[in-house]
Parts: sequence; C-alpha cells; structure tokens
Amino acid sequence: MLDRFNAALDLLEQAVATGGPVDVAVLAGRAGTSEHHFRRTFSALAGMPVGHYARRRRMTVAAADVLAGEASLLDVAVRHGYSSTEAFSRAFQAVHGVGAGEARRTRPRLVSQPRVSFHLTVEGSSSIHYRIVDRPAFRVVGLRARVPLVHLGRNQVMEDFVRGIAPAVSEQVGALSDQEPRGVVSVTDALDGSRAEGTELDYWHAAVTSQPAPDGLDELHVPAGEWLVLTSTGVPYPEGLQLMWRDAYAEWFPANPWRTRPGPELLRTQWHDDGTADGELWLPVEPEVD
Repeated sequence: MLDRFNAALDLLEQAVATGGPVDVAVLAGRAGTSEHHFRRTFSALAGMPVGHYARRRRMTVAAADVLAGEASLLDVAVRHGYSSTEAFSRAFQAVHGVGAGEARRTRPRLVSQPRVSFHLTVEGSSSIHYRIVDRPAFRVVGLRARVPLVHLGRNQVMEDFVRGIAPAVSEQVGALSDQEPRGVVSVTDALDGSRAEGTELDYWHAAVTSQPAPDGLDELHVPAGEWLVLTSTGVPYPEGLQLMWRDAYAEWFPANPWRTRPGPELLRTQWHDDGTADGELWLPVEPEVD
C-alpha cells in the first residue's frame, strides 16, 4: 500500500513542479484507494492535511524562483499556478511569513517543506490486537458539543463539556447502552476533511443503542457496515489513546486489505488509578478494492 501512496506523492510533485492543480481524487486513484481514506492516511502519517502539504511544497519550490530574480513576479506566479501576483504573494506569505516582493528585496529567512515519503518500519516487538465486526444499523444517543480537534494532549474544551454533564444525565445515557461498545463512549463525527489541528468536530458523550433518544438527548443514526476494533491496554492517558489513530494508519492499514469509510469513530475508555487507561477504538471500514 505504501508504494502506491508514494506513487501518488510523485504525481503531486509533478503538479507542484509544473504549476498544475493538485486533485486529491486523482492522487487517491493513483494510490488505489478512496479519497476519504487517502486524506485520512496522509494526515495521520504526515501530521498535516494533504492540501496544506501541497501548498507548502508549492511555495518551497516557488521560493527559489522568487529569490533568483530572473523572472518577473507575475511570470513566477503564473509558472506556479497563480493568475496574479497578488494571489501568489498571499499564498507565499501564508507559508513564509513575508510577501514575495519583500522576500525578493530583503532575502529573509524562509520556510522549506521537505518532500514526504512513506516507509514501513518493522520493529517486530509488539502486535496490534484487532477484530473486524459486521454491525447492523444502530443509534448513538447522548449529548454532543462542537469542539476543536487536538491530535495529542488534553482537549480542554472537550473535558469542560464532559465535566459539565450532570451525573444523573450521564447515568441516563449509560443506561441506554444495549450493544457494543458497552457503557458510555466517546464519539467523534462531522470532522473537517482536512483533519487539521484546531478544526472543529462533533463530540458525543453517548451510548450505542437500539433505543430512540428520550427527551433532552440527541440522536445519531449510524448505517450498517463493518468496523475495525483496535484495543490498547495500560497506556498513558490521554496520549496513549490518541496514538491509537496514528498506529492504525501507520501500522494496521498498510498491512491489511482494508480502508476507512465515512462515519463516526467510537472510543470506549476504562481508566485506572495509576493514570493509565484501556481503550477500544471503533473505526468504520470497508474492504480495499484492487
């Protein structure tokens, strides 16, 4: 799989070099997967959305032409896919912190985005425990809030939301649970396609159930489908649980013929007194099509 992803990145580099558009759907096709899975995998492995990476690479290449001073800024802008010097300079400043004209005049310190390539590192010291579950449709019932995405570390907005839920309401939610994953679970949905740090998502403090939502609680209908269930035991909280997403894309998906599909993601957590936790992560998946 990673060889196909690297072939897609070669295609991205061709677009950057020629000033052509970067079409993520075309990149996903070269990688032999869906656009949804390509975006998710790239973001998880590279640490940034593919669109953000493409802009940084384009402006890294463009910086050499700006500093060379051999062509007008309009010619440089057109060469790199922009129709005006104003649009080009805005994009240049967003990456380098300085406009293209000023960069040519003052030669300040600029930003360089290295090429990304994906490689599988085999350590052989641990195994990923997983199962594939074929589920009928179900409901997610509970309370939800719009919160920022935090990839690693504590999410203060999310924690404040959960702390603000009355114990009686949390017990009401837990009592609705009648199927896996059991008990009160964390559910994330309606994420920005870029999955960039700070973008917003729907966070649910909820139960997976066949029952309709009682008054005062929200409800999310989840269609039937297959799910990847990953487990982690005795990991630091919250970082160890957050790394389950990274490990899924860095280790599990490259080794298995599956890909993610659109849908909510569920996390069941059991906390321990020593500050660690056990996690069970549910990701919606479908077989990879050759």
